[in-house]
Amino acid sequence: MTRRVYQVIFLASIIGFTILFAKEIKGVSNLFPHVDKVAHFGIFFVLAMVMDKAFKLPLMVQILLLAGYGAAIEFMQDMLPYRQASVGDFVADFIGAVSYFIIKLGFHLGSKQRNG
Repeated sequence: MTRRVYQVIFLASIIGFTILFAKEIKGVSNLFPHVDKVAHFGIFFVLAMVMDKAFKLPLMVQILLLAGYGAAIEFMQDMLPYRQASVGDFVADFIGAVSYFIIKLGFHLGSKQRNG
């Protein structure tokens, strides 16, 4: 896919996930303990992957932008009467984003060693 396609996917993802984070969600927390942390981790892992493919930005800038988005989401949730902010959710966001880049680095180093 082209960088432009990834940019459209990234924009659609940000809009979709922001709506999801703002929505009142009932009954999901009963699936298993900390299901929300797993969801935050997964969403930010995907956002990091799409952002990395969509934009030519330095690694630290991508991580800071995603961390800023995570903080903004928690701030937004704190303003909603049916949601609450959580430091744990922010940490899951951050770890999800950083995990993508660690895995990407691992694959890059692994392929470099195989190719000499």
